[in-house]
Amino acid sequence: MDTGTAYGLPAPSSEADLVRVGPRTPGGEMLRRYWHPIALSTEAGGVPRKVRVLGEDLILFRDGRGRPGLVYPRCCHRGTTLYYGKVERDGIRCCYHGWLFDPEGHCLDMPCEPPENNASDRYRERVRQPWYPVAEYLGLVFAYLGPPEWKPVLPRYDVLDDVSPDEEVVADGSNIGLAGPTTPCNWLQTHENVMDPFHVFVLHGTHSGNQFVPIMGLLPEVTWHHTSLGMKSYQDRRLDDGRLFHRVTEVVMPNVRIVANPHVPRHGPSESVAWTLAIDDTTTKIYTLRRVPRGQRAERMGGNGKTWDELTEEEHQRRPSDYEAQVGQGAITHHSEEHLAATDRGVVMFRRRLREQIEAVQQGRDPLGVTRDPACALRHVEAGNFILEPGAAMSP
Repeated sequence: MDTGTAYGLPAPSSEADLVRVGPRTPGGEMLRRYWHPIALSTEAGGVPRKVRVLGEDLILFRDGRGRPGLVYPRCCHRGTTLYYGKVERDGIRCCYHGWLFDPEGHCLDMPCEPPENNASDRYRERVRQPWYPVAEYLGLVFAYLGPPEWKPVLPRYDVLDDVSPDEEVVADGSNIGLAGPTTPCNWLQTHENVMDPFHVFVLHGTHSGNQFVPIMGLLPEVTWHHTSLGMKSYQDRRLDDGRLFHRVTEVVMPNVRIVANPHVPRHGPSESVAWTLAIDDTTTKIYTLRRVPRGQRAERMGGNGKTWDELTEEEHQRRPSDYEAQVGQGAITHHSEEHLAATDRGVVMFRRRLREQIEAVQQGRDPLGVTRDPACALRHVEAGNFILEPGAAMSP
């Protein structure tokens, strides 16, 4: 009799607390205690823009004073969408009856109302369009969607703040590391990949041919370590001369990934910081800030000298990369069908770290890395590529 067939498999399930990102879900409430990138600064302009973040549909604009605003799409008057609103000097005006709202939702004008309602000390002042705080950092617009009393300061990163005169920081919303404008799967199965160094040896090294610089194709010795902000992995590859290619990859809770560029033989701290944005439960996008030589822009290639979207279906099948491996798990992976092994320790540690932050929020505490002290906003980046002499070691 045949054994081990797929017949009769139990119904699969996912760990809902980790993958659901909407309001009032455990994972979603934890994510809402942090700032998230929602657009490039250049995308916030005089034409209202639809954005979706953590399962919420919102409208982004920049008024004539240069202030970005993020508001609930339904006008608080009669409910039509502010997507068709007109951006003016002081805010956004609804197309239906002309109510004008500033970036923080204050109603500034009700042109059809009688003077007694439109006066600043009367009805108009009591009306408020729901909104969210936004802030800009090096070309990205960030939003805070959590409870106002828990709002933290927006973090900064030393590798991006300390830039030489011949360098610049480039804001990138092109989903670097995956493909297309967005990725059709849950944020967690893309983000936890950062703590899975062994997939580099197989997926990017042997199965698809070496997709990075040759040194990345060596099988590494890997250890994982907790940090004050999240966790990191050490990946050591032994070179022919006895030295170690020491690669450090870092995640900052909950969704910051700091990964040195594997395509160039550069040594030193990582030149980029990226955020894995959960657009909703089944859609993900990566925003990146990169320190590059002034005037340089890099084009992502998917193999055979083509960009990812230029590859044929057969080329994707023969040379899969992160997109294929992660989207191939389904829109939301089935955790009940996994069989985790020793090399998955980083993934296990990261999921446990996420559960701890969810529990902290449920118990009325700040999750890891949150601060309201502006003096503590600057974060030190540990990730990067380093060459160590024989016998040298870096402590956790």
